Amino acid sequence: MLGSGKIGVTTDNIFPVIKKFLYSDQEIFLREIVSNAVDATQKMKTIVASGQSSADTDDLRVSISIDKEAKTLTISDQGIGMTAEEIDKYINQIAFSGAGEFLEKYQNDAHAIIGHFGLGFYSAFMVAKQVDIITLSYQEGAEAVKWSCQGSPEFTIEACDKKQRGTDIVLHIDEESEEYLQEDRIASLLQKYCKFLPVPIVFGKKKEWKDGKEVTTEEDNQINDIQPAWTRKPSDLQEEDYNKFYKDLYPFSDDPLFHIHLNVDYPFTLTGILYFPKVKSSIDLQKNKIQLYCNQVFVTDSIEGIVPPFLTLLHGVIDSPDIPLNVSRSYLQSDANVKKISNHITKKVADSLQKLYNDDRKAFEEKWDDLKIFIEYGVLTEEKFWDRAEKFILIKNSEGNFFNLEEYHNLVSGNQTDKDGNLVYLYATDKDSQYTYIETARNKGYDVLLMDGELDVPFIQQVEAKSEKTRFVRVDSDIIENLIPKEDKASVSLSEDEQKQLKGVFEKLLPLMDKTRFDIQLEALGQDSLPIVLTQNEFMRRMQDMSKLQPGMSFYGEMPAAYSFVLNADHRLIKDLVGKEDEAAEAKVKQLIDLSLLSNGLLKGEALNNFIRRSYDLF
Repeated sequence: MLGSGKIGVTTDNIFPVIKKFLYSDQEIFLREIVSNAVDATQKMKTIVASGQSSADTDDLRVSISIDKEAKTLTISDQGIGMTAEEIDKYINQIAFSGAGEFLEKYQNDAHAIIGHFGLGFYSAFMVAKQVDIITLSYQEGAEAVKWSCQGSPEFTIEACDKKQRGTDIVLHIDEESEEYLQEDRIASLLQKYCKFLPVPIVFGKKKEWKDGKEVTTEEDNQINDIQPAWTRKPSDLQEEDYNKFYKDLYPFSDDPLFHIHLNVDYPFTLTGILYFPKVKSSIDLQKNKIQLYCNQVFVTDSIEGIVPPFLTLLHGVIDSPDIPLNVSRSYLQSDANVKKISNHITKKVADSLQKLYNDDRKAFEEKWDDLKIFIEYGVLTEEKFWDRAEKFILIKNSEGNFFNLEEYHNLVSGNQTDKDGNLVYLYATDKDSQYTYIETARNKGYDVLLMDGELDVPFIQQVEAKSEKTRFVRVDSDIIENLIPKEDKASVSLSEDEQKQLKGVFEKLLPLMDKTRFDIQLEALGQDSLPIVLTQNEFMRRMQDMSKLQPGMSFYGEMPAAYSFVLNADHRLIKDLVGKEDEAAEAKVKQLIDLSLLSNGLLKGEALNNFIRRSYDLF
């Protein structure tokens, strides 16, 4: 035996700390040890390339193996190895000053503890009751040594007969962690953390189906792509290469709209590929598809708070050595380099969208319905993105024509400015159900936007806030004369008593609906307008829509929807009801009310059935 001793830590015992505080994230032990093996292998390549060694590096790899009988998991590399002196320097001495205060602060955060103290190797003790290091340095005349520790500060180190350069880390898995002796569990972790490491990672032999059963072949099972697309030059890649890589990341997804290849070397190093997926709804289901890497080592796919919220809708990979590997998400959120990277990506995304808009407006319009929710999410959550996106944001009218904000302002400002100088943008949320209202507006020479997206309501409010004397009004929120008032309203020719009597007839027959309130109004709309127009209050409807997106406004969602039956006092059908309250008059009123409800999709169930039967009786 070459010696024994105590690991140099300035706290009484590091191992209970590892077991206690890192348990919830114990699976990262495999990433840490494999990453160390990759580092040792790459250092060997560098030493040979610089002429400091003539060692053979043609078949460098990291191998993982399981021995279920011995209950061991072994990670082997052919890297630089270590001497006994190097083990003492790199393994036996742990800078652990200030441990008490730090552990108290981050007791539930494995990444923070590992990153702060450089405990990558010691994460092995989260799952192992004993760890052996069997290693032979590349240095001329070096002797192989074996270091062993059973989860206490005591260790032993002795000579051994290892012949091949490199290091074997042997984990004697404890009873509580025997899941890590299962091939499927290790394979899934290697896929998660090591899929794109720059050195071949081999785990067992490949399997294939033969004669109806799975058989093991003689071919090594390499689980990683050592040169993924984002590490290559854009000039070396074709569109099919980008699409293939996307399918490797997300096998069951639709093809992306387009991609952005990130390649930055100043003032920080950053590579990656970001894809614009087809996102039409269900924002939360689309989030956190970006994978964050540090030198091809997987860090996290939980990137909220690390990049602006709207960027979490993108898919793909970001890789930077300037992103700390073993730290908590809260640390990443406050890290200066991460903030610089986040700002750069925001700018890069905006520049790419602007370029697509400038280079091929038609193609941009064709992609708009898929891009819309992403861009609206961006301008709603990131002020800097609004400043960049304002020039390429599109809005679409009910006829399917696209305009940027400036173009649309110029289109409607002449005809859709009211008597007080306010520019009114009319919009519909459903082209079919609001068809009558859209046609009424068109007959007045007005244009109607189609705003049927998940984020259109808050986006509307954003545009209103950014624009002077501009408001959006849904086309069915009032009669057309009130939507864009050009002059004082025409007065109703009926007397007060006649108006009161007429309202009374209708009020008596108003439908009873859950969370819905109706009232009756009288307006002089002209003989050629409809006898009744059903409108919904713009403010209340908009607040109710917002309540679905913002939990803090949920009380609006509990308030009843407010509708108004606007009676056209100029129409003959309404005039004929003045002073009449018999059964025939009530039947006509009921039919008029139901027709209005039907045209707005509010007549359902028994009421709809009764209306149909009553309509047949008219023949």
